[in-house]
Amino acid sequence: MFRLWGKCMKNNHLVRDLVIEDPDYSKSRTRMVLDAVSALCRSFDLAEPIWLDSNIREFQRLSRTRFTQDSFLEPLEFDYLEIRVIEE
Repeated sequence: MFRLWGKCMKNNHLVRDLVIEDPDYSKSRTRMVLDAVSALCRSFDLAEPIWLDSNIREFQRLSRTRFTQDSFLEPLEFDYLEIRVIEE
């Protein structure tokens, strides 16, 4: 089962987190990641982040990335949103 962990961090402390699961392997990995990020942002009541080139490269290499204020159009109540694939 595909699982993506999202967590909001402020001053190196966990503010909130959530694990999104997707058992549908008929979708591509990219679609599963984008769907999970959408679900995560809906749960956290956030606009979806903009994937910068640095986010894409980091996610391709490490299966994780951090979205800072640069990736959002609205002001954030936390320092960054980190996503990480924890199971495929």
